[in-house]
Amino acid sequence: MPTFDFTVSVSEVLSNVGAIVLILALAFFARLVLRRVIIRLITMQIPRIREESKDELARRSETLSMAITRSGTFLISVITFLMIVGQLGVNLGPIMSTVGLASLAVGFAAQNIVRDYLHGFFILMEDWYRVGEVATVAGIGGLVVEMSLRRTVLRDLNGTVYNIPNSKIELASNLTREWARINLDMPVAYGVNLDHVFSVINEVGEQMKADPVMGPDLITAPKVERVNNFGDSGIEIKILADTKPMKQWALTGALRKLLKERFDQEGIEIPWPHTKVYFGNSPQDVSNISGQ
Repeated sequence: MPTFDFTVSVSEVLSNVGAIVLILALAFFARLVLRRVIIRLITMQIPRIREESKDELARRSETLSMAITRSGTFLISVITFLMIVGQLGVNLGPIMSTVGLASLAVGFAAQNIVRDYLHGFFILMEDWYRVGEVATVAGIGGLVVEMSLRRTVLRDLNGTVYNIPNSKIELASNLTREWARINLDMPVAYGVNLDHVFSVINEVGEQMKADPVMGPDLITAPKVERVNNFGDSGIEIKILADTKPMKQWALTGALRKLLKERFDQEGIEIPWPHTKVYFGNSPQDVSNISGQ
């Protein structure tokens, strides 16, 4: 077992005050450079798979630099501590050998943590998602509120916070990258004129695109794509439109409201399930009775 000698004389401390102050000053400067410069270097060096706006590039750079800055700050703190201890006359040999053995033991015991950091590094470099985007990560959907090499933190619509180790993330779906989409199936009754319904839906879509509030968030106007399905109680019409990221949910709700109001004006029926109940007589008997 290594032995540690932590006996430090006051005179030795005073004689090395200048060196210790210099070490602390260099550590502070290194942390300042790490925080100020790393984000600029990342912005210039990260691969650009696609065209990005200034805001998107800034968000991506901030997410990656935050993770690297935390790791770099920890490394600077450890080096600073060892240098100060060395200036105080403490023998670093036993400390370093003990740290080496401890690191080896921790490495075997904490393999999942190592995988978290490695996987997190590739997630950040490959730009799967960023802070402020909405994503489904490891089967959990929500707003990305924090990212590091160790974990991803999501908050869902109920306000619940999820901490997901990066090693558990094999699949991630980004719902707000570049653009989003209104994907609405609108049911109408079987007795309506489909050409008239298509015309009304497309008119409502054009009105939304021309609206000064909703229009800027729409990339394309909502329009009929096709007859999507023959349902149990009505015909489902597929409506699509491209929107700006994170605007698809509010615009889908607004489109439903406008279609309901316009359908009421045009007399277009929105179906709901109907059930006929017969008491003691068959449908044929009921029709005969009603005809007498």
